[in-house]
Amino acid sequence: MNFEYIESLVTNSKNGDPFSKEKLAEEFRPLIFNISKRTFIDGYEIHDIQNQCYETLFKCITLYNLEKHRFVAYATNSIKNNMNDLIKRIKIRSATEGNDALSLHDDVEKDLPSPDISLEDFLCDKCDYDDLRLALHNLTDEEKELIDFVFYKNNTVQTYAYYKNMCYSTACQRKKVTLKKIYNHINLHYSEIEWTQKSQG
Repeated sequence: MNFEYIESLVTNSKNGDPFSKEKLAEEFRPLIFNISKRTFIDGYEIHDIQNQCYETLFKCITLYNLEKHRFVAYATNSIKNNMNDLIKRIKIRSATEGNDALSLHDDVEKDLPSPDISLEDFLCDKCDYDDLRLALHNLTDEEKELIDFVFYKNNTVQTYAYYKNMCYSTACQRKKVTLKKIYNHINLHYSEIEWTQKSQG
């Protein structure tokens, strides 16, 4: 990198020049690609990691003191430190709310009556409108929003992830857990009906 050129781009970026900001991102692209290829974060795909790096880079522009004349070192260290901090946070959080905590739901399809039927199809076949309405009523507002966005408004999970500013894999996991929650509620309801019918018979 040409350090003087980088400093001029930072100066112009701080003065509101979007072209300089784009050029600065291009200058740091090889570094960011290299870091993202060598970094594994549970629940993050490579483009998620790259976005995190670019966010850190742009934040550095805002916080940087132009009198220091050390932007390359400052931004590089900030990006690496942010990645390390993110890895630590994910490891701590995974025990309670990450993929580790949700591991029981990883193979939802195994709980279904037939391996040839999806969870969505099973729910449609097994329950009527009232059952589904009651099951949806037991969801959190966030879970209701996901169901409405994906199933009623026919959007993709990828679009949902984009609008919610989350990883695609996290959005998929949220959908899977939400559908499992609906399935469990309806399955419990039908089990109670069958038990009542047997006891009365």
